[in-house]
Amino acid sequence: MPPWLPAPGYGDFMGERRLTRAQIDTIAAWVRAGAPEGNPAESPVPPQFNSEWQLGPPDLVLKASQPFTVPPDGPNLFWNFVFKPNIQATRYVRAVEIRPGKSNLIHHANLIVDRIGSSLRHSHSLAGFPGMDVRVDRSVFDPISHFLFWKPGTVPYSEPDGLSWRLDPGNYLILNTHLQPSGKPEEVQPEIGLYFTDQPPAKFPIVIELEDDDALDIPPGVRDFLARDDFRLPVDADLLAIYPHAHYLGKRLEAYATLPSGKRQWLLLIPNWDFNWQAVYRYRRPVFLPKGSVISMRFHYDNSSANPRNPNHPPKRVHAGNQATDEMAHLWLQILPRGEGDHRRPVQEALMRHEIEKHPNDFEAHMNLGALLLSRLDAQGAASELEAAIRLEPERAEPHDMLGIAFENLGRFADALEQYRIAVRNDPSYLNAHYDLARALARRGDFEEAIRHLKIVAAAYPDNPGLQKQLHALLAAGQGRKPARGQHE
Repeated sequence: MPPWLPAPGYGDFMGERRLTRAQIDTIAAWVRAGAPEGNPAESPVPPQFNSEWQLGPPDLVLKASQPFTVPPDGPNLFWNFVFKPNIQATRYVRAVEIRPGKSNLIHHANLIVDRIGSSLRHSHSLAGFPGMDVRVDRSVFDPISHFLFWKPGTVPYSEPDGLSWRLDPGNYLILNTHLQPSGKPEEVQPEIGLYFTDQPPAKFPIVIELEDDDALDIPPGVRDFLARDDFRLPVDADLLAIYPHAHYLGKRLEAYATLPSGKRQWLLLIPNWDFNWQAVYRYRRPVFLPKGSVISMRFHYDNSSANPRNPNHPPKRVHAGNQATDEMAHLWLQILPRGEGDHRRPVQEALMRHEIEKHPNDFEAHMNLGALLLSRLDAQGAASELEAAIRLEPERAEPHDMLGIAFENLGRFADALEQYRIAVRNDPSYLNAHYDLARALARRGDFEEAIRHLKIVAAAYPDNPGLQKQLHALLAAGQGRKPARGQHE
């Protein structure tokens, strides 16, 4: 236990728990005989555990500040427990162990790193908040890199040398849990154990997602409904791990790569999917995928009465959604681009363009692609993507601020100032916009207003010597020169 879903010969994975035919026959014969007890004298010595933690005592244990009460019945719930590690310096995490408390209540859980505490806007405390689709503000240059996943039966995994991940002072951890009522009211209060290493990351993987949720409109009675997605790798890369996800109608889950030579490289095949026993599968040896390889997801769904796991009797039409009785079509892969240093940006750009091709109204994809293009000094391309993002969500501050930077690089100074002002107006707490507006105003000679905005940033970072130096320089400049008449807007 738990059962092993991948078919043999379609990926070589660590920790396989597959039984041989002879072992299955032996168990079947034992059951037919009435499950007789063997010779007690030949019983093995029970294992002795030195710690309640599978990996031994953690370097840091975090416990949810308060329990969450799961009602006795009703739909599945999604609750986010918020943890704040009290660390004084950057630490590097080699392993995470999640102890859910009452594991019968949690179907699965994902750990999310929140670099700036943006998740607190949902709760304003460590008490937690509801919801499955957690929106955490993160830099496009800090993509999701590791599977931080728990499911009953999950064996904690310790990363090899060079593949640790960074945890900084002020970071928060969000445990996104899928909860299932048990028939009586029960409390759940998870703990997280963190294991540190002195070695900073030397390799930089990225988790990519293939999905086809928009296609999930599965009529009742259909025995083979197909969801699909394909993504072309822009770089040479090694595939480290894979995580497929569907719900009760999922039947046959396929993942493969078509190499530039035309050869098919199987990555995973689950011929009989079981939603209750999903897992992250880590390859025993990395699977090399050359540049130009096309990674394919092919998920088959059975919405007929012949599917014993179908939650609806008689079957009914099923769409994409968060409830277990809805459906999903997701395939996540952890890949490591080859080469020294960090080579994730070409992958990110290709992913964003792929997402925009599928979903032209994806705000995040347009904004993040704009940020990447801006980092490559493609100001015109960045401006185009950021303007598309603003058309979709004009009230957000970030795309206006970045569009201001793009306009500055294009020599459109008045337009840049306008975008910075809109960003500050949309979100007065967005410090990047205050800083960029102060910088632009100082460049124009409007020191009085520039000082006002820079003071807001400096107050938030009183120990930053660079900011304090800039503020002093502005104050000195403001005393020696007043803005020219008509420069205020």
